[in-house]
Amino acid sequence: MPNHKLVCLPFAGSGASFFRNAQSPAGIDILPIQLPGREERFGDAPSADLHVTVGDIARQVRAENAPETRVLLFGHSFGAILAFELARTLGDVVDHVFVSGSPDPWNPRAERATGLTDEQFIAQVETFAGYSHPALAHTELRTIILPTLRGDVTMHESYTADASAIIEAPITALRGSDDVLVSEQDVLGWSKATTGKFTLQTVPGGHMYLTDRLNETLELVATLANTADAE
Repeated sequence: MPNHKLVCLPFAGSGASFFRNAQSPAGIDILPIQLPGREERFGDAPSADLHVTVGDIARQVRAENAPETRVLLFGHSFGAILAFELARTLGDVVDHVFVSGSPDPWNPRAERATGLTDEQFIAQVETFAGYSHPALAHTELRTIILPTLRGDVTMHESYTADASAIIEAPITALRGSDDVLVSEQDVLGWSKATTGKFTLQTVPGGHMYLTDRLNETLELVATLANTADAE
């Protein structure tokens, strides 16, 4: 397998520390992406423009990568959309795109959280995710997190890919076996987003399976990338 960097894109509201705490699979360096408005970039204003955000991410990847380094992309839910658009931006340095817990880029979910009051917004996001972020239960932390979370949700809910948005890199879609928010049919739509190979990988858990199985998931990603290289 060539020298690879696994670029990990955050799900809505999350920071790079989620992936920094993971164990890097053998032979692969993890590059956790930090979006503005969180952790060490707290002083940077969160963006609600997906294309501006993807441009920011692309600069981070290029700054961290040696010219000979090949790139794998992994993103969960909102991060899956970021991964897809980043693949379009980076082009042929991307060897494989792993999209997790997300319908295809042309069929976003019908239910929305944008524009709701804080309480309604939090309840709706928790319904979408099937997961409650512990920090949202604390008033002070909620005040810090909400602008970033709202920005991410706005980007996600306002996004629909161009009809011609197709990449050459193979796509592997991952879905929790008990995910009631994203169906297998939703995930299979990703097959139309690549001219390369498409595969579906089902893993144990619900929509936010990643929060309980991060290391196992990244090991699986590395194994699947190795297998694809060997074919």
